[in-house]
Amino acid sequence: MQEEIETLWEEVRELSLGSSSQVERLHSPPSPLRFLREFVSANKPCIISNATLHWPAISSWSTDSYLNRALSSDDHHLVSVHLTPNGRADALAPNPNGDPSSLCFASAHVESMPFHLALLHISNSKKGFVAYAQQQNDCFRTEYSALAADCEAHIPWATEALGCLPEAVNLWIGNHFSETSFHKDHYENLYAVVSGEKHFLLLPPTDVHRMYIRQYAQAHYSFSQATGEFTLEVENPVRYVPWCSVNPYPSPETRDREISEFPLYFNGPKPFECTVKAGEILYLPSMWFHHVRQSPDSQGRTIAINYWYDMQFDIKYAYFNFLQSIHYLSTHVPTLPGMECDYSSSDASECNLRDQLCTDSSVANEVEGSKDDENYRTPVS
Repeated sequence: MQEEIETLWEEVRELSLGSSSQVERLHSPPSPLRFLREFVSANKPCIISNATLHWPAISSWSTDSYLNRALSSDDHHLVSVHLTPNGRADALAPNPNGDPSSLCFASAHVESMPFHLALLHISNSKKGFVAYAQQQNDCFRTEYSALAADCEAHIPWATEALGCLPEAVNLWIGNHFSETSFHKDHYENLYAVVSGEKHFLLLPPTDVHRMYIRQYAQAHYSFSQATGEFTLEVENPVRYVPWCSVNPYPSPETRDREISEFPLYFNGPKPFECTVKAGEILYLPSMWFHHVRQSPDSQGRTIAINYWYDMQFDIKYAYFNFLQSIHYLSTHVPTLPGMECDYSSSDASECNLRDQLCTDSSVANEVEGSKDDENYRTPVS
């Protein structure tokens, strides 16, 4: 079975992007029919250039004064800012309660504040204190609705192709310290960069075994205004979150160990790399694994909006779940500081469900909430 799965990796890559290692770039928005046929139905990413140059946001959001004026007219209006010591929220971190080599799933300290303070914290981020506006949960239409006239409420050609309006529209404001770990979303994602650049690593859903999804104890950062320091605390009682174990950019100190622990990723086919610039949209198909870094504009900020459209839970989704249920036996079985989901065991269905939920960034953002919350739900058609 190992050989067959590895053959699948190669075949899907060829079908997705042909012989090129580059994500296809369109020089103008496609027709709805072309977008549906060539990209959505094929579960194939693409970058659309000259897609949002007509948005007022492209020019207006380049200055702090405009954003502060638009979002600070109401002194009682607050926005959510995610604070971490390193810019990596919803990511793996050393477990404060265990062996130094063990890891946990760390969520950011979230604080509500007036926008001008949020922008100040983002601009003044440094090692030891990184602020990132990444609330998700339809935050653009709730916390940032004063900016609604500066961009489109939906992407017209995508809306027509997909047959629905976006379920959520999110705003992201960060800098070069902010980084998003490998995960997947159960949405068709239209990701529009307004300023700066976003750098994506992409892997198709069939590469799920290369992500080494394992269960990690849920933890949260807390920030003390008095001391200016972060503490990381594991939930009590302990609750486990499945998450991708791979860090594609290991430090020099850990590189050899991580390459040894995750050979399917580091020794397998290279991920697709692409950079999305201001005025461009990345179509990120549902269930594709992605890791994100960013480069700021001249003001030291990166701003983006993404539109989450519901995916179709069709036969591709069933195929993915079947593949995910297969226990891949690597020739190298590492000892890892997390608990692996054994898909061949009697708990396979539970592991699958958790993977569907918790490797989804929209759910990770709310993982501390109740399972009855509408954002913590099993994907349904």
